[in-house]
Amino acid sequence: MPLALAQLQDLRERISDRLRPWSRSAQFWVRAADIYTSYKVCQLRTGFVKDEDEREAMWEQQHELGAQKMYSLCSELGGLFLKAAQILGKPDLAPMAWVKRLVTLCDRAPATPYDVVRDVVEKQFGKNFDDIFEFFDVEPVGSASIAQVHRARLKLSKTDVAVKVQHPGAEHLMMVDIRNMQAMSLFLQKYDINFDLFSATKEMEKQICYEFDFVREARAMERIREFLRVTNKKPPVMVPRVIPGMVSREVLVMEFIKGTPIMNLGNEMAKRGIDPGGKIAAMAKQKILSDLTLAYGQMILKDGFFHADPHPGNILICKDTEVALLDYGQVKEMPEDLRLAYANLVVAMADDDLLRAEEGFRELGIKTRTIADNKLEELFQLSLRMFDTRLPPGVTVMSPFADDSSLTKIGVESFPEELFSVLRTIQLLRGLTVGMGLTFSCAQQWRPIAEEALLKAGRLRASKPKQKRSFLRRLFW
Repeated sequence: MPLALAQLQDLRERISDRLRPWSRSAQFWVRAADIYTSYKVCQLRTGFVKDEDEREAMWEQQHELGAQKMYSLCSELGGLFLKAAQILGKPDLAPMAWVKRLVTLCDRAPATPYDVVRDVVEKQFGKNFDDIFEFFDVEPVGSASIAQVHRARLKLSKTDVAVKVQHPGAEHLMMVDIRNMQAMSLFLQKYDINFDLFSATKEMEKQICYEFDFVREARAMERIREFLRVTNKKPPVMVPRVIPGMVSREVLVMEFIKGTPIMNLGNEMAKRGIDPGGKIAAMAKQKILSDLTLAYGQMILKDGFFHADPHPGNILICKDTEVALLDYGQVKEMPEDLRLAYANLVVAMADDDLLRAEEGFRELGIKTRTIADNKLEELFQLSLRMFDTRLPPGVTVMSPFADDSSLTKIGVESFPEELFSVLRTIQLLRGLTVGMGLTFSCAQQWRPIAEEALLKAGRLRASKPKQKRSFLRRLFW
């Protein structure tokens, strides 16, 4: 190629790289505005319709349209929006039309070409690729927004491993995405949602920066693996073992764990002749959820250092219904005072103690304002919606836009950034609960762990006279 032509091509590529963030931002805002305005128009139109069935049909049609538009936004832009799809694609948070579309985006980010993967591995480890691996599957097992994972076998030890390789250039685009999402969150919390969304996106920004450091992820994985090992006779979940000497900032090699993705559990049961809706399946699901929830209760309340990304793509079901928890890019260490304050709130939720729940909110630094006459009851309902997995009977969707949402009566003006990872973890666990068709309260399972944490800190006290919920007990159980 002539020198002048090569220079021209290089100039074009540099200009394209400079313009890409602007183009990406423009695409986001055009699509986001389209989705938002279509819902506001539907909200206005349904206000003039008296027939409830007709209103319901109008909303279902809108949800189908909105789901398609959101799917296009997340799948075509990728990056951070794939993570947004993981959060929104939960049956307890979004309309079912959204869930059906967005849940298909787990592990479906565009894959980095194999040749580029080879180059990244060789540069990070300073060795020839073929000297490291006896076998390396060209097709990734899964590809997410930050990295993709390949199955391989080490040449020297003959060990089957999972090789996690970072997508080149992904970090810069993620930062563009988070800025746009933060601007959108400021708009929504000003006009539509009585919740401090901006603090949530600030915490998300911190976590995303951490996710691009695989050395940090490896240390987190080993710490949690060891904690669960010494805390239990048998750890409630399996954590992959890091292969020593095979970790860099952009490449992480760990043991390969074979299992069925939790989203495919029903299909796998059917293949084995087990009725997914039968008693045997229900018992298996209950054990899976109980083990997973126990692990999180111990991590959050006992140690304060926990895996903060339990979306379905990170959970495998292995032999004898053992649970494997993958991907430790998002972990969180809670400050001691916040951990104990949350333990106090867990006890309040488990005991249906309204006064203690209000005290827990203050202690956690959650600032609220209310227009409700029954402030304590509404605040308690909000605490359950935010920090417990139980749902009202027959309810599978809890939208912040709903007329009966507690956020319309209790506005959250300030929410500690450090607490967002706990909130997100609970919401994802609730999504799993709903997806399995179970009724489950993590607060009730965690109560003994929370009391142990408070006792160890010298904070377990005799309970004050409780103001228990009356209508709420009937509402939830």
